[in-house]
Parts: sequence; structure tokens; C-alpha cells
Amino acid sequence: MNAKFSPEQVVAVSDQEQSILIYDFSGDALPSAFSFNNIDAELVSQGAGITCGEQALKIHCNSAENMYTSVYIEPETPFDWSKLADFSFAFDTTNTGSRCTQIFINIFDHKGQMHSRSVNVAAGVTQTNLVELKGEFLRNTTSCESGLRSDPASFDTPFEYATWMWGLMNIDLTAIAKIELSIHGTLIDHDMVLDNFRLIMSPEHNRDFLKASIDRFGQDANTEFAEKVQSEEDLLKRMDDELSVLEEGAMADRSRFGGYTAGERYEATGFFRTQKLGDTWALIDPDGYPYFATGIDILRLANSYTITGVDYDHDLVTQRTSEDLTPEDSMEKLVVSKAAMASGKVINQWRRDFFQWLPDIDDPLAEHYSYAREVWEGPVEQGQIFSFYGANLQRKYGKDYMETWRKVTIDRMVNWGFTSLGNWTAPEFYENETVPFFANGWIIGDFKTVSSGDDFWAALPDPFDPLFRTRAEATVAQVREEIKDTPWCVGIFIDNEKSWGRMGTIEGQYGISIHTLGRDAAECPTKAVFVELMKNKYSSIDALNASWGTAIASWDAFAKGVKDLEHNDAQLVDYAICLEAYASEYFRVVNESLKAVLPNHLYLGSRFADWGMTPEVVRACAKHVDVVSYNYYKEGLHPQPWKFLAEIDMPSIIGEYHFGVKGEGLHHAGLVTASCQEERGKMYEAYMHSVIDNPYFIGAHWFQYIDSPVTGRSYDGENYNVGFVTNADIPYQPMVDAAKRIHSSMYQRRFGGKK
Repeated sequence: MNAKFSPEQVVAVSDQEQSILIYDFSGDALPSAFSFNNIDAELVSQGAGITCGEQALKIHCNSAENMYTSVYIEPETPFDWSKLADFSFAFDTTNTGSRCTQIFINIFDHKGQMHSRSVNVAAGVTQTNLVELKGEFLRNTTSCESGLRSDPASFDTPFEYATWMWGLMNIDLTAIAKIELSIHGTLIDHDMVLDNFRLIMSPEHNRDFLKASIDRFGQDANTEFAEKVQSEEDLLKRMDDELSVLEEGAMADRSRFGGYTAGERYEATGFFRTQKLGDTWALIDPDGYPYFATGIDILRLANSYTITGVDYDHDLVTQRTSEDLTPEDSMEKLVVSKAAMASGKVINQWRRDFFQWLPDIDDPLAEHYSYAREVWEGPVEQGQIFSFYGANLQRKYGKDYMETWRKVTIDRMVNWGFTSLGNWTAPEFYENETVPFFANGWIIGDFKTVSSGDDFWAALPDPFDPLFRTRAEATVAQVREEIKDTPWCVGIFIDNEKSWGRMGTIEGQYGISIHTLGRDAAECPTKAVFVELMKNKYSSIDALNASWGTAIASWDAFAKGVKDLEHNDAQLVDYAICLEAYASEYFRVVNESLKAVLPNHLYLGSRFADWGMTPEVVRACAKHVDVVSYNYYKEGLHPQPWKFLAEIDMPSIIGEYHFGVKGEGLHHAGLVTASCQEERGKMYEAYMHSVIDNPYFIGAHWFQYIDSPVTGRSYDGENYNVGFVTNADIPYQPMVDAAKRIHSSMYQRRFGGKK
């Protein structure tokens, strides 16, 4: 039934009932509002035992062959839910498949603004899913923003509270135009039953829903899970038990650099290099053995800090390194004196009350306080931060806890079978000479910038500005100082997840070209290059006008800036030319800067986000790097989006991926989710097998080593269960077991040889 109601009817109904039914599939046919993408759908009867109504909607998602599968709900007249009191959109699901399913729930208003959440439904489970759309504690509706990327429900409910993902928290409820349920990026088909789409009125909110929710170990005080530490004695016993296992040492058939000794040996150059072995790309280690790079990112404490709600006298906080700090490492570069801590004042009491315990300034564990000068996204603009993970390391390992932690971390990597230390490894690990590492640099400075129109982390550099080369050279000089030209460095990433452009729309794909063409060449070096490219292509401004269908007065007018273009076919061709020229210059400058001082080391690109890569930019990158890098958060390498690899024929590496579980100590599972830790391990194996079996990929790095803080990392609130270890430094055994299974067979699977 399609419950079409006016705002007046909604108010009347909501005063009398706890829910408002929208669709329950009780008719003879599917409601006209429903449509499907790569999905087989049918109505099934109550006899299936999976719905409380007479009929439900059964779907089979053809996910193995199609990257995206979706159910769309588009009512003839947009829903007006604006007059309702606090409420959630809800629907029932039953997973009739053999593995858990992550459903993305995207709700669009008439302006195209999206509110996106996700749920995970375990195999064989029926659950009701809630997407809160109006409520007291939805971010940016109250001054009491929690600072978590996604909160738990602020009210009691037996239902599954959907996890916040992206988009706008508060869309226009006067006209909800479309709802999309998407299952995408998976390696297998999924089968679900959907029913009872409705609005559920929220019970009374509990303002103290996060109060005293964090115990002295930084864990969720209200949840029990296998890895939870109950006491300091428990922490120490777990440490002793693990250390005895780590004595087992490395896996068989490994060279000193982690390469594969049971297969063929190749030329040894003393450094890591790439080589194509038949149809398969490979890394070759310094001693000549085939090498596949598996590793874990963020072997450092930077992401373990969380905001406490306290601020200091700013004049008492001192910085002990250069101003060239990235958000990830700035908190490790500050000295917080006792005088500064003594000046502390609570600036967000709600946030401070999350914690059952924080150390006094005279407590030995107070050394794990630091300071965030700038919070990119959170409940305060700046202030005190604390690392429960660091405090737990000190509890475990005593006075020399950092030295012991580094040793234990290396022992874990060896025992678990990893062949490398991933991106953002602390430079203190670079001298370990047991496990090879990947280094990184981040080019920052006052060079000119350009925009894609969707600059997620920051505006893009203008590589034609001479200052960009100067700053690139300064970055690689710092990297060289850190790695000291050691053969244990596999390669170097420079920058990360830049907003090169999003596929799907002209403005998304060619945003850099479109926005730059609108600027004045006198102020934008990249625009000046675009002008010359067009002058060289077209004999006159009249020739350009004829092709573009424009009436630009002169080349001088073109240089001043052209906007509101219609994006005809000729313009799209030229946008592509300009975009590739821009990206090529960026990678050329970085490559030349790096090779000038580190000629023996591999340049690994800038780790494309799957939302920030276009064909033109990838082609430009491939001209100048040794290995193309991608951060790819899906269930595995689905064949559809990777067909282009055959065209560029370059060795490639995954820089980031992960899976997480919600409810086992953290309120957010991460970008790709599992139903439990055991399933998380199985999904990790499946992802890695898809990489190992792909002839173009030479490795993959898991993001990240440590779970996010339960209350969110300090600079942007990420509160994900994506670590191999908890915030108490306790390994997730299902993940460790999966890693050992992968690594014990990885080389035979990839290169053959001894079984």
C-alpha cells in the first residue's frame, strides 16, 4: 500500500500511532514507485516464513556480475515528512543468503541532497532497520555534537540503528523524492526479503546516552566482547599469552626481505624493483626473489588520540618541529607542559562526560595527553586530546613501552606473515631491518591551487606554479632523511586521496578543467597552460568558437575566464586534454623531484581514492610512476571497474581497504562491514584472494593497525572497528588467523612453486 498523506494527516496520525505504514506489498502487484537495477524481484507469500505481513518483496542481487545493484523507491509525489515529530524511516529485512549483506540506504530530497547510512544483515537473520531522519542529537541540529563519525541511538530501541556514512545529516524533509537501497562492490550475489517500509516515531531521547560510556582502558563500558580487557591483571595476562605465541617466528620459504624463495630467482639489484613475469606483474626484492607486498597502515599512535572536551591556555602549548604538519601527525609533534595542562578548562562538558576516567596531570599516564591545534571536523575547534592506546601500552610494557611496542609490532608482522609495513608507518620503524617498509610524504605549502569543485580533503595543488616544485623537493628531501636510502624501503607514496574528479557526471569528471577555465590566467598558472593548449589546437578564437558553439570575443577574453559552458562533445574532448595535461604535470614534477635524490626507490603515486580517479588522471599517473596506487573500499576487486588495467598495463597496489563490525565495542563498523569478527576474517581472505589473483596488483595494505578510538579520532571523529588490534592493544584473533591462512599460501597461489 502506498500511504499518500498530506502534512495535516501526518500530524493527526502521528499523535495516535507509533508508526506510519508506507509500503507493505499487500496488493497483487509491486507498487509503481519501485524499480530495480541489476536485481531480480518478485512478491512472495507469508508461507515463506520471513515476514509478518501477507506478502513481501524478495530480491536477488546480481552482484557478482554487476558492480551496483539497487532498489529504487520514487513516489509519484515526493513525501512530506517535515511536520512529524522525531522519527526514523524503517523497513524489515531477512537475509536468505549464506553470507552477511551490507545495505546502503540513500535518501534524497527534491534538491538531490542525500542522507546516507548503512546496515549489515547477518545470514539467516531478520531485523528492522532504522534510519533516523529527525531527532534531537542528529549532527548540526544541536550544539551538543558528539564528535563521533556515527553515534549510537540516543533512545532505547530493539531495532538496528543504521550507521551514518556520508551526505547531509539533515536533508529537506518537505519533499523526499527518492530512496535507494544499494548492495554494491561485492564479489557474490545476495538474496534478501524486504517488507513493511514505514516511519517509526522516536521514543524519548536520552541526553546522557554517551555519558560515562568509556572505561579507563578507552573501551565501551556498556558492551562485552571477546577482546575486552577487564582489569590490568587481565591486560598483562593477555600480553604474556600473546608473547609466547610470537616466539614461533617467520613463515617458511621467505627471503630476508620477505620474498619467495621456493620459486625462480631473478636479477638482484640491491633495491626493490618491478618486473613482469609472463603475464603477471611482480615486485622483485633486493636479493632477486619475487615479492608480494602485504602490510598494515598506520603503525603509529597519531590516529589513537581522541578529544576530551578540555582546552588550554594557547600560549603554553609549544610546537617542537616545523610548521609543515599534516593532520595525521601534528598531535605527535607537540609538547604539552604541566603548566599548559594546569590551565585546562572544560569547553564541552557533554564531551568530557563521556569518560569515566582521565588521568590527573601528575599521573604517569598523563604523558599521553597532547593537543590538537586544529580539528578538521568535530565538537571543538581545538583542544586537549588523549591516547588511551598509548596509556594501555604503558600499562602493558612499563617504562620503555614504546621500544617494546615497536618490537612486539615487528614480531606480530613476522608471525602473522605480513611482508611489509604499510603507509604512514612511524619513521622509528625504518631501521628495523626485519620487515621492509613503505615510506610517504605529503606536499604542503603556500603554492597556488586549483579546484575540482568537490575538494574533499583540500584544494588541489597547481603544479605549474614553480613553488610547487620547491615544496615537492622539500618533501622528498625529508623522506630521504628519514629512509637514508636503505634497501628495506620498498617504495614511496607522495600525497593521498586527492580530489582528482568523480565519475558519473561531466562536472564531476572534468571539474578541474571546468573550474580552471573559468579563472584568470594571470592568477592561475594551470589556466595559462590551458590557454596555450587551446591556442595550439585551434588556429584562431573563431575556430574554437565554431567547435565549442561559443562567442568568446578574443584569446584575451578566453584567458580572463570562460564560464557557463554547455559541455558539448568538442568541449568534452578539450576538457580531457586539459585534465590530462594538468595531472601529467603534477606526477612529472613529483617524480623528477623524488628520483633526483632517491633514484633507487619506487615512486608509488598518490593512492587514488575510488571516488577520486578518472581515466585521464590515471593515464597521466601511469606515465610517471613506477607503481599506480589505489585505495579501494569494497568487498574485493570486482572485475567491472578494473577493466582499464589491461590498457595501462602497469603494476598496481592497493593502499587501503578494510572491514569492520559494529556493536563489538565500537559504534561504527567502517566503510565496508561484516556481521561478526569471524565473518570479518573471511571477508578479509576473500578480498586478498581477489588481489593475489589479479595479474596487475603487486600487493595490498590493510587500513589500519589499531581500531579508531571509540569516541573518534581527534581530527575528524572516525570511530571505526577496523584495527587488527583493539584500543587496549589486544589482537582480533579471527583476523590474525585469516592473515596466517592468507600468507601461508599466498606465494604458491601467486607464483606457483613448492606446495
